[in-house]
Amino acid sequence: MAITAKTPWKDHLGDIPFSLNYFQASMWEGIEVQAKEHGNFVAFDFMGKSTTYREFYRNIEACAKSLRTIGIRPGDKVTIAMPNCPQGIYMFYAVNMVGAVAVMVHPLSSEKELEFYINESESVLVVTLDQFYHKIEAIRNNTGLINVVIARIKDELSRPIKMGYMLTEGRKIEKIPADAPVIMWDSFMRIGRACSYNYKRPRTFDDPAVILFSGGTTGVSKGIVLTNGNFNALAAQIVATNPMFRPGDKMLAAMPIFHGFGLGVSIHSMLFNGGRCILVPRFTPKSYAKLMVKKRCNFVAGVPTLYEALLRLPDMDGKDLSCLKGVFSGGDSLSVELKKKLDKFLYDHKALIQVREGYGTTETVTACCLTPPHMHKEGSIGLPFPDTYIKIVKPDTDEELPYGEEGEILLAGPTVMKEYLKHPEETANTLRTHADGLTWVYTGDLGVMDTEGFVYFRGRSKRMIVSSGYNIYPAQLENIFDSCDLVSMSCCIGVPDPYKMQKVKVFIVPAAGVEPSDATKEEILKYASKRIAKYAMPKDLEFRAELPKTLVGKVAYRKLEEEEEAKRKAAEAAAANAQ
Repeated sequence: MAITAKTPWKDHLGDIPFSLNYFQASMWEGIEVQAKEHGNFVAFDFMGKSTTYREFYRNIEACAKSLRTIGIRPGDKVTIAMPNCPQGIYMFYAVNMVGAVAVMVHPLSSEKELEFYINESESVLVVTLDQFYHKIEAIRNNTGLINVVIARIKDELSRPIKMGYMLTEGRKIEKIPADAPVIMWDSFMRIGRACSYNYKRPRTFDDPAVILFSGGTTGVSKGIVLTNGNFNALAAQIVATNPMFRPGDKMLAAMPIFHGFGLGVSIHSMLFNGGRCILVPRFTPKSYAKLMVKKRCNFVAGVPTLYEALLRLPDMDGKDLSCLKGVFSGGDSLSVELKKKLDKFLYDHKALIQVREGYGTTETVTACCLTPPHMHKEGSIGLPFPDTYIKIVKPDTDEELPYGEEGEILLAGPTVMKEYLKHPEETANTLRTHADGLTWVYTGDLGVMDTEGFVYFRGRSKRMIVSSGYNIYPAQLENIFDSCDLVSMSCCIGVPDPYKMQKVKVFIVPAAGVEPSDATKEEILKYASKRIAKYAMPKDLEFRAELPKTLVGKVAYRKLEEEEEAKRKAAEAAAANAQ
């Protein structure tokens, strides 16, 4: 039975509405409203420097004028390969202001990945940091890029922090040639000063605004096209399901802006509602903990691995976290054991709340289901947001299953994506309109719903590895390893890791005549590292004379997973006996 947010949220927390009224304009117009209503409020803090909403909006306008001056038109694609820093946020909303589409990608992506993202989206401009310039330059001639804008972290730092940065991190950055065909950020922001023509292009609720890339089970990464309405609806839902939120509340924005969780929840939902983002450009558990305490953050969002690391930090001893109003976990399953440890940690540090688990997919921007503030069921990922429907069906069908029976999780609501970019068949397979008139996302995830509408995540029917909250698709990695001349066949699996939850291990059958040596291993990994992002790069490579096969001749990856699990248990037993 399809369940909407209406009955469950009303029953368990009466002040959360059944349905919401959504802002019908574009994302930048929502920021304009906040600049008028809360102009003196701080929009974000970045490494010792605060920026008010009024200043924030002025910089978006200046950036938009420059985009318009260099020829960016409505519908153009602009690739933003940036960490959580002011220039990345300005550019995100400025691209929206001129009616273009922001393509958000990981700045640590490999050269080949960046080339693919730029070409697949047909981007005409890329914006990145100085330390990533050489990657862009290496692939620029293979793309249709017209301009490259280079920003620098140091330009957004307060003076004392800038001095320290230039003596440490800044010294490591390779210099950009003086004649490089790029526009430096300072120059770029000045370009638009003479722009007096109409650079603000109103866009509708349903117009494309953002493209986020998701890995593919078939080995091909897909661009997920999201609209103004998708992001603005999420911003309304996040605040509606957190009635304790007030404008000015602080969110620790450590989740990256190239990920739906970071961009949708930690950034846009806060800025759209007058919140204050504490931007974290590069995450470490220690820096996360330090900012959470120092800035007296009200809301934090993260993946289970982040919280696992937080529990082990001695620096947190005796710290006061009574400022917290919400702690959210997403991106991967939060084990019952870890939740109990984290709840105890919060209690011991004077917090009056418990961690709340959410669930979602990039096809719905990010979260679309969340545990209510005052009611938790062990193992549950919560209730659907207002106007969001979830139903459990027999996998890959529209046949609804009874309460308590496991099946595929389907989602419908205002945050559902527009399409997969250039993949009409996969779009039609993932987005299906049922007899009820709703368009449903087939997630490929397995779950159960109880009689009160609470949802329980049970696993993934898709082959996927989740490491530190990142979705990694083995088929994608195997395509890369198999393209290496030294490799005959490969298979990638996820193996348990105490910090990342899972890490990637690759099994390699060498090509004929290739010796499985350390030198061969090093050469294969070097080849792969140029084509695979750091977070997805296997940390372990094992040579095999052959790989196990299924009856139909496919590589039996589950057999390799079982072998690794057996080895892990044997090692644990040996360690226990040794004690």
